[in-house]
Amino acid sequence: MTFVMTKDEREKFLSELHVGVIGVAALGRGPYLFPVWYSYKPGGDITFLTNKGAKKVDLIKDSGRFSLLVQSEAPPYKFVSLEGPIVSITEADHQRDLAPLAQRYLGKEQGDAYVEQTAGDEELLIRMRPERWSSADYGKG
Repeated sequence: MTFVMTKDEREKFLSELHVGVIGVAALGRGPYLFPVWYSYKPGGDITFLTNKGAKKVDLIKDSGRFSLLVQSEAPPYKFVSLEGPIVSITEADHQRDLAPLAQRYLGKEQGDAYVEQTAGDEELLIRMRPERWSSADYGKG
């Protein structure tokens, strides 16, 4: 019996609402890990926003790639882990890029309030193309 998800199963799971954990190489120590709100549509790239001055930005630029893990925290447990190269790092537009993400994670009203509260923040939109995948759905079988 295998618990490995099919391509369609893992892409569907990844596109659902989960907080992700990104891991990026850090010279001379273990990987740097941090939680993110992310966006993904099956067959596409992973995107997330971060503050322009965040430590992780330099690590991501130096590494040129990162890993992402998403999981369910209730039985039956599932996870998808993937990694790949950075496709782009661009200036984020607060309304165009943050508003849909904040609404996805917080709902329309709270998402809009979050966008308003963080107006003026300088953010980057980071895009990664998934290359390697690992997954499990322990509810299979």
